[in-house]
Amino acid sequence: MRKADLVARIADKTKISKVDVLVTLETFFKEVKESLAEGENVYVRGFGSFVAKKRAKKIGRNIKKNQAMEIPAHYIPAFKPAKVFVDKVKKNLVVENKKKAGVSTK
Repeated sequence: MRKADLVARIADKTKISKVDVLVTLETFFKEVKESLAEGENVYVRGFGSFVAKKRAKKIGRNIKKNQAMEIPAHYIPAFKPAKVFVDKVKKNLVVENKKKAGVSTK
Protein backbone atom coordinates (compact mmCIF):
# COMPACT_ATOMS: atom_id res chain seq x y z
CA MET A 1 0.00 0.00 0.00
CA ARG A 2 1.29 3.42 -0.93
CA LYS A 3 0.64 6.74 0.79
CA ALA A 4 -1.97 7.67 -1.84
CA ASP A 5 -3.84 4.40 -1.17
CA LEU A 6 -3.76 5.07 2.56
CA VAL A 7 -5.10 8.60 2.07
CA ALA A 8 -7.90 7.29 -0.14
CA ARG A 9 -8.91 4.61 2.41
CA ILE A 10 -8.94 7.05 5.31
CA ALA A 11 -10.91 9.60 3.29
CA ASP A 12 -13.50 6.94 2.33
CA LYS A 13 -13.90 5.67 5.89
CA THR A 14 -14.05 9.08 7.58
CA LYS A 15 -15.81 11.08 4.83
CA ILE A 16 -13.06 13.72 5.15
CA SER A 17 -11.63 15.17 1.94
CA LYS A 18 -8.48 13.57 0.57
CA VAL A 19 -6.67 16.91 0.71
CA ASP A 20 -7.38 17.28 4.44
CA VAL A 21 -6.32 13.69 5.12
CA LEU A 22 -3.10 14.19 3.13
CA VAL A 23 -2.26 17.41 4.99
CA THR A 24 -2.88 15.69 8.33
CA LEU A 25 -0.76 12.68 7.39
CA GLU A 26 2.09 14.85 6.09
CA THR A 27 1.98 16.94 9.27
CA PHE A 28 2.14 13.77 11.38
CA PHE A 29 5.20 12.54 9.45
CA LYS A 30 6.87 15.95 9.76
CA GLU A 31 6.29 16.08 13.54
CA VAL A 32 7.67 12.55 14.01
CA LYS A 33 10.81 13.48 12.02
CA GLU A 34 11.31 16.72 13.95
CA SER A 35 10.79 15.04 17.32
CA LEU A 36 13.31 12.30 16.54
CA ALA A 37 15.80 14.87 15.23
CA GLU A 38 15.50 16.68 18.58
CA GLY A 39 16.11 13.42 20.47
CA GLU A 40 12.50 13.02 21.59
CA ASN A 41 10.78 9.66 21.02
CA VAL A 42 7.15 9.48 19.85
CA TYR A 43 4.82 6.97 21.53
CA VAL A 44 1.42 6.11 20.01
CA ARG A 45 -0.46 3.82 22.39
CA GLY A 46 -1.77 0.67 20.69
CA PHE A 47 0.30 1.37 17.55
CA GLY A 48 3.98 1.65 18.44
CA SER A 49 6.94 3.87 19.16
CA PHE A 50 9.15 5.91 16.87
CA VAL A 51 12.57 6.03 18.53
CA ALA A 52 16.12 7.14 17.78
CA LYS A 53 18.46 4.19 18.33
CA LYS A 54 22.13 4.73 19.01
CA ARG A 55 24.57 2.71 16.96
CA ALA A 56 27.95 2.23 18.61
CA LYS A 57 31.15 3.10 16.79
CA LYS A 58 32.67 0.22 14.86
CA ILE A 59 35.41 -0.68 12.46
CA GLY A 60 34.33 -1.06 8.84
CA ARG A 61 36.23 -1.77 5.64
CA ASN A 62 36.65 0.27 2.49
CA ILE A 63 36.77 -2.59 -0.01
CA LYS A 64 38.11 -0.47 -2.89
CA LYS A 65 41.11 0.79 -0.89
CA ASN A 66 41.38 -2.36 1.23
CA GLN A 67 41.74 -0.44 4.45
CA ALA A 68 39.96 -0.39 7.78
CA MET A 69 38.08 2.72 8.80
CA GLU A 70 36.25 3.78 11.92
CA ILE A 71 32.52 4.40 11.62
CA PRO A 72 31.60 6.83 14.41
CA ALA A 73 28.67 6.32 16.76
CA HIS A 74 25.42 7.65 15.31
CA TYR A 75 21.64 7.57 15.72
CA ILE A 76 19.14 5.98 13.35
CA PRO A 77 15.34 6.21 13.36
CA ALA A 78 13.46 3.02 14.22
CA PHE A 79 9.89 1.89 14.74
CA LYS A 80 8.90 -0.56 17.46
CA PRO A 81 5.33 -1.83 17.05
CA ALA A 82 3.09 -2.20 20.10
CA LYS A 83 2.29 -5.71 21.33
CA VAL A 84 -1.37 -5.31 20.29
CA PHE A 85 -0.23 -4.38 16.77
CA VAL A 86 2.18 -7.33 16.51
CA ASP A 87 -0.42 -9.79 17.82
CA LYS A 88 -3.04 -8.62 15.31
CA VAL A 89 -0.64 -8.94 12.37
CA LYS A 90 0.51 -12.38 13.49
CA LYS A 91 -3.04 -13.63 13.99
CA ASN A 92 -4.32 -12.30 10.65
CA LEU A 93 -1.35 -13.60 8.67
CA VAL A 94 -1.61 -17.06 10.23
CA VAL A 95 -5.31 -17.22 9.28
CA GLU A 96 -4.56 -15.98 5.72
CA ASN A 97 -1.75 -18.51 5.27
CA LYS A 98 -3.99 -21.34 6.46
CA LYS A 99 -6.71 -20.27 4.03
CA LYS A 100 -4.21 -20.26 1.15
CA ALA A 101 -2.99 -23.72 2.16
CA GLY A 102 -6.55 -25.05 2.35
CA VAL A 103 -6.41 -25.79 6.07
CA SER A 104 -9.58 -25.37 8.13
CA THR A 105 -9.44 -22.32 10.44
CA LYS A 106 -12.12 -23.51 12.88
